[in-house]
Amino acid sequence: MSESSASVLVVDDDADLLRLLDMRLRSAGFRPVLAGSGEQALARLAVARPRAVITDLRMPGMDGQALFERIHGADPSLPVIILTAHGTIPDAVAAAQRGVFGYLTKPFEATQLLDLLRRAVGEGAAGQPASGEPRLAGIVTASPLMAALLDEVVLVGASQASVLIQGESGTGKEMLARAVHEASQRRGGPFVAINCAAIPEALLESELFGHVKGAFTGADVARKGLFQSAAGGTVFLDEIGDMPVALQAKLLRVLQEREVRPLGSQQAVPVDVRIVSATHRDLESLIAEQSFREDLYYRLNVVNLHIPPLRERREDIAALAQHFVSTLAAKHGRHVVGFASDAMEALMRFDWPGNVRQLMNVVEQCCALCTTVRIPAALVSRALRNKPVEILSYAEAKDRFERDYLIQLMKLTAGQVSEAARLAQRNRTEFYRLLQKHELSPALFKQPE
Repeated sequence: MSESSASVLVVDDDADLLRLLDMRLRSAGFRPVLAGSGEQALARLAVARPRAVITDLRMPGMDGQALFERIHGADPSLPVIILTAHGTIPDAVAAAQRGVFGYLTKPFEATQLLDLLRRAVGEGAAGQPASGEPRLAGIVTASPLMAALLDEVVLVGASQASVLIQGESGTGKEMLARAVHEASQRRGGPFVAINCAAIPEALLESELFGHVKGAFTGADVARKGLFQSAAGGTVFLDEIGDMPVALQAKLLRVLQEREVRPLGSQQAVPVDVRIVSATHRDLESLIAEQSFREDLYYRLNVVNLHIPPLRERREDIAALAQHFVSTLAAKHGRHVVGFASDAMEALMRFDWPGNVRQLMNVVEQCCALCTTVRIPAALVSRALRNKPVEILSYAEAKDRFERDYLIQLMKLTAGQVSEAARLAQRNRTEFYRLLQKHELSPALFKQPE
């Protein structure tokens, strides 16, 4: 069944809101089935199974929580989205831990609900992607921002274009690169990753392009480089902004000529690979400083994907924390099933400067030390106090401040660019350029109709 014809059960005791949801879902191509109470919803479910359920939380008689428990007990694979005007962080935490697919607080934007609903109806019976859709590297998310990004990944995967992934340290750039690979026709080939900042400059060229026997002291045998090893697949160049300028010229030649020349060889070797690169640095600033080649930048940046930091997609905190508990508790031999509600609340209130990597580190520390079934708030507080201090470069700090400043202005003016530019004492053209630089669309900040 296609997403556009999916049946959705909508439950709310507010008749006006029920009619509004009915119109919005129909205009988006869904087939809503309406119920004015939890009891009526169960009667509808007894007749036919929808692809998803949207329910208000606070209703007389059977409320949304009780309805979810009945649905989940009978059919755990049926996605349930809860709406409420009384949302709090503990409510969201409890909902995520019980298995609710999504949780939105009124007033919400129609696009938020539709994005969440499209994800819900795209899930298979066991919570796996629908037949024919890529798994996208096992990425765990409940965020509309990330859902939109993953939609872009699917589109990009169908092409052969080079991809540049940008985002703060710890946001999961390598995982997104794997998703691009898995969404492509190259998914049957190798995915070969290298961190350009982690390998000494003297060895990086040999690692990338290989060498012949005797090319340098210690080269006792010929060795293929990563480009040849990735034939038919994808090469992921992480922290591309740290690649030495001299090596950037050789990489540019590989992109232009689709061949590599191993160190010490007089003969070029054809290569069939796709390039995905990533950086947390501002490459345009590096170009201005003449430490990154502009021509290479445009070759790598055919398609640009930006991963939002965790603090801008707080819906993901509970989902990721629960996922990490499931995988890390077994590693440390602990029977831990989740977090106490106040512990999860502490996680959700934290700003996560180290992003997903920091969250995983905190959860692992908690799992290693936990002696109860649910991780208590005291362990979370201890792990957060012991977080490593993040030292940013001047360029990184300036870039982060600029983006946060623009977001605050756009929120304050509800997406009105002229007013935001006036407050910033900048002209509209310059302000639009700043928004484009940080991939911020005014539409994201518009008030719902």
